[in-house]
Amino acid sequence: MLSFSLISPIAQCLSHLLLVPSQSLLLAIDAPLEQTKWQDFLPVFSSSWWVGPRCPRAAEQWQVTKEILSVVPSYGGRVWLVLAGHLPAGCFFPYKMAGFPPCLQQQLVGWAQMPPGRRAVAGDERNLECGAFIRRAGLACLSRLNQLEEAADAAHTFFMANPEHMEMQQDIENYKTMTGKVHLVDREAKAHMENYSTGVKHYDQEEYALAIESLERALRGYYTADVECRVMCEGPQRFEEYEYLEYKADLYEAIADHYMQILVCQHECVRELATRPGRLSPIENYLPLHYDYLQFAYYRVGEYVKALECAKSYLLFHPDDEAVLENADYYNSLLEETMDPETIKPREEAAKFLRRHKLESDLLQMGATGLGFVYTEPSYWSSSGARQDEHRVPSGVNSELADGPALSLGKKPAPKMDREVREGGSLLYSDVQFIYNSQQLNGTQRVLLDNVISEEECQELRRVANGIMLAGDGYRGKSSPHTPNEKFEGATVLKALKFGYEGRVPLKSARLFYDVSEKARRIVESYFRLNSTLYFSYTHMVCRTALPGQQEKRNDLSHPIHADNCLLDPEASECWKEPPAYTFRDYSALLYMNTDFEGGEFIFTEMDAKTVTASIKPKCGRMISFSSGGENPHGVKAVTKGQRCAVALWFTLDPLYRELERIQADEVIATLDQERLGASDLNINPKDEL
Repeated sequence: MLSFSLISPIAQCLSHLLLVPSQSLLLAIDAPLEQTKWQDFLPVFSSSWWVGPRCPRAAEQWQVTKEILSVVPSYGGRVWLVLAGHLPAGCFFPYKMAGFPPCLQQQLVGWAQMPPGRRAVAGDERNLECGAFIRRAGLACLSRLNQLEEAADAAHTFFMANPEHMEMQQDIENYKTMTGKVHLVDREAKAHMENYSTGVKHYDQEEYALAIESLERALRGYYTADVECRVMCEGPQRFEEYEYLEYKADLYEAIADHYMQILVCQHECVRELATRPGRLSPIENYLPLHYDYLQFAYYRVGEYVKALECAKSYLLFHPDDEAVLENADYYNSLLEETMDPETIKPREEAAKFLRRHKLESDLLQMGATGLGFVYTEPSYWSSSGARQDEHRVPSGVNSELADGPALSLGKKPAPKMDREVREGGSLLYSDVQFIYNSQQLNGTQRVLLDNVISEEECQELRRVANGIMLAGDGYRGKSSPHTPNEKFEGATVLKALKFGYEGRVPLKSARLFYDVSEKARRIVESYFRLNSTLYFSYTHMVCRTALPGQQEKRNDLSHPIHADNCLLDPEASECWKEPPAYTFRDYSALLYMNTDFEGGEFIFTEMDAKTVTASIKPKCGRMISFSSGGENPHGVKAVTKGQRCAVALWFTLDPLYRELERIQADEVIATLDQERLGASDLNINPKDEL
């Protein structure tokens, strides 16, 4: 049975926003998808309403708005539908699909048909369209009611599931400034994950008793959530691999298919429970990490029996983990005089869980062979997700036993990189001046260089920019994609060469854009000592212009803090390498063209997106380059006066992701070189020869 409830604050808001009577009702449907009949409960405001026996003249009395004020698809298995209008008591009406934005229609229907283990909303532009729809209505309502704390929580909830949404990040900072609220609430957070995060924070602060309390609560919540997830899989299934007309299963095949789908869904609960709302990738090694943290926390509070119990529980998942094996031996030595350590077993729930998981895996492999489909067991508990800092090893493990061994707390490890970290190679060009390396820039894989191009080349590139740039280029025509206080313009190398070939800009100047970008690529490849070719992934000349009259009391950024190949999650201090991030990008560079503007400093931050680790003032010929991952969150401070121009470059080591326009530009250059040779030494624009 679906429950309907009156949400009074937003109902008041709607009265103000729509100028409708205050007795207008706001109804919210809050029910598990599996209990929801979408054909009955999808709302729309249309001119035709079913008139119930208790309101015969309702059709004449109501003026129904045709705008749905907010529809919030939940990432936790629920959908919150909000609707408003003049709804006298006792009147009911059927809901239809018509009138929804297309993105919401597709999402809601898809969610109704998907088992919970497979629910994931792709982070594409349609979801950002939905997010903007939510943002305009819901946050505007709460703001107009002066419910700013609720608005901050709503914005935070959306941002946690959509960390690539730049405008929402700025909204959150604005709400924090207005309300003074520091700790925001994620309304869609998974309880077991929140407890886990709290436990890890206490652990990092050496509050081990509090860490144990939170981590134990997280474990209990995890196993409860696992039961719930598995139950939700026991429903109708879609045979995604067989959705074509030719497939007709007999009774036994249909039954086998059904139960294999259920088994896959239940097996995937491990991934589901380790994945934050809105993300596609799970936290590595999530469940075993609980026991890893606990084994050392219990050791620090002197509970050696529980420390050994948790160490043995962790070893069920990773029996060859040398650090924890050494820990277990050490705990054994502490207990030998008072009891037999062999009587201490791994936790029963962990052993039972893992035993069931392995049996499911075996069944899936057998079923795949018998039914003729391909099944590859995912790596649910990758050992690469193990903690490598000094927190996890007692200082007495590798030394003679001593009373009360002390722990030397080390720094948390930097985000993992996919390649060997090297730098300091040749700069190739004698004029290029080295300024700072990674250490001096307080980070990893960073370099700052000057004199990459001359003052004359900067001026020539500025002239090219004025002739070829288009507002919103690279951002689907949005002239202010990151902040409403600046205008963004851009152009690609291919466009510059095309304009040069057509005589709309000097061909020599267009060619300069191509040449300096290649020069930058060669420098980056050489300095970071890469063993394979560095390819262009995207090349973009960009200018950011401060809009007059909109610069007072600015507290936003020209480009919010982000990483170039992963989705930065500041709250979790994670960077999720998954779409819509450009996961194939490996290195980035920015080559600056001018200094006659105010603001616009390039900044590196910690993964919290707040703590600035380095700030660079752009100037002609200066280039900052860095690896593109979560180890280098960065952004741009507000440009408050003038125009800031640069050549932005992204590179990849994977030839499959080479920039298509760059390949075409290479062909144009080759053609121009041939034509130049054919025209001998005459200074003729190729277009003029036709």
